[in-house]
Amino acid sequence: MKVRYLFADKKKLIAKAQSLDAAAQKSLYDLYAPKMFSVCRYYVRDLQYAEDVVVTGFFKALTHLHQLDDPEKFEGWLRRIIVREALSFLRQANHLIYTEDEFPFEEAVEESDGDWSIDDLQLLIDQLPESQKVVFVLYALEGYSHKEIGHTLDIPKGTSKSYLSRARKTLKENIHQFYSKKNDQSKV
Repeated sequence: MKVRYLFADKKKLIAKAQSLDAAAQKSLYDLYAPKMFSVCRYYVRDLQYAEDVVVTGFFKALTHLHQLDDPEKFEGWLRRIIVREALSFLRQANHLIYTEDEFPFEEAVEESDGDWSIDDLQLLIDQLPESQKVVFVLYALEGYSHKEIGHTLDIPKGTSKSYLSRARKTLKENIHQFYSKKNDQSKV
């Protein structure tokens, strides 16, 4: 089934959606939901919960769409809402538990050679403990600073650095294991 959009211009689409036009709101959802689902999946492992988070995020976005001043910034604005909603879901599900520790921050791990698919990388990210995963995604994929992560998650900046370090170390180990298994399977 091919999706046809009723509105060719995104500015007009957003303006119509701001005026509570249901067709425009549906078109906005159809246009941005797949990308926002991908963003949400970085945080939420379970596909059904991720879908719920996206729907809840869209509901909040459409409810507050009148507060958006610049339609050009819609996607970034929506992305922040989805990220906040995913973090809120994880907090409510008690998946996010941070403890202050004294582990030093390690430098970035060495890059590994290999032929990786997006599914492979998502699988490796999903294997991280939730607290490490969230800090890793916020830092490496969303571009948050440790100060911003600390503020968003209500943790000290040093704890953010520590969890990123642990996530990198765990990912490095998992990549080596995954790559070894992949090479072993290709030899058979």
